[in-house]
Amino acid sequence: MAEPRTVEQEVADMNTALPPQKLEALLVEDVAQLVLAPPAKASVFLTVTVNPGKESEAVEALGDVPGLKRGVGFRVPENDLSCVVGIGSDAWDRMYTGARPDQLHPFPVIGSGSRVAVATPGDLLFHIRATRFDMCFSLAQHLLERFGDAVTPVDETHGFRSWDERDLLGFVDGTENPERFEAVASAFIPQGPWRGGSYVVTQKYLHDLDKWNATSVEEQENVIGRSKLSDIEQPDGVQRSNSHVGANQLFAEDGSQLQIVRDNLPFGNASAKEFGTYFIGYANDPRVTEHMLEQMFIGKPEGNYDLILDFSTAVTGNLYFVPPADFLENPEEFTTPAS
Repeated sequence: MAEPRTVEQEVADMNTALPPQKLEALLVEDVAQLVLAPPAKASVFLTVTVNPGKESEAVEALGDVPGLKRGVGFRVPENDLSCVVGIGSDAWDRMYTGARPDQLHPFPVIGSGSRVAVATPGDLLFHIRATRFDMCFSLAQHLLERFGDAVTPVDETHGFRSWDERDLLGFVDGTENPERFEAVASAFIPQGPWRGGSYVVTQKYLHDLDKWNATSVEEQENVIGRSKLSDIEQPDGVQRSNSHVGANQLFAEDGSQLQIVRDNLPFGNASAKEFGTYFIGYANDPRVTEHMLEQMFIGKPEGNYDLILDFSTAVTGNLYFVPPADFLENPEEFTTPAS
């Protein structure tokens, strides 16, 4: 069997030379975990805490995650099984010594009054994706068996791709995600010892569908900032600054737009009347996502909060560092596991 080709070899064979910044983007993505996987049809978002005294066992188990993913995914490779691992701030301090990601910190509580982006327990995140749910479930099962009593699950959410790419509010979700090279630039640390790493924020939002469905389509469109049928963004002068679209636009001092890479999915339990969206956003700097949340929950100016919060409540909140792909199996090349 032929050896797999490297990114450098593939680029060398291209008929047209890539600009340096695009070549660098390809090389950064090559050392990263599969954050930029194709949009999943199904996901398991698995959050666990590391039990006191079991830190070294958890580090060893993390080294087996890539192999477990390969074992499950190799049987049906066309279903694109992937698993991105994130490590929380408290867990990092307990599991590793030495070098530490610069911007890793506990998820901050953000909000005003009854609108709060809460912080909840979570040491490790397993973002499992595939085109079939059974493969996601199988990998989650194997992961929990491997970690055993080293961890305690605190949340397991099963996300699904809804018809027409819509969330449970009836609107298309993810339209403005950056694409290809812009996504690489937004998601990954471009250089330094953690090159190819990323930061990910996760939140579960529960929606009051009774209240939402009692709202006219016209007002729903004003809340979101898009047409419900066509998914076209409302024009300037019509779109409200505190619509969901407006509140999530963030700009640098030079006027350029700051972006994150989302892979949100709906989740729910029909009999329990639980309807929600699992928000997951990757960025090379967590402050970008946190500033977006400040605009959503507090408002800019203060009080001009995201109108979607009149219908949706955040019930979880976590921040993790997603290390480069080689870290899980070889953490000693980056830092030193705690004894």
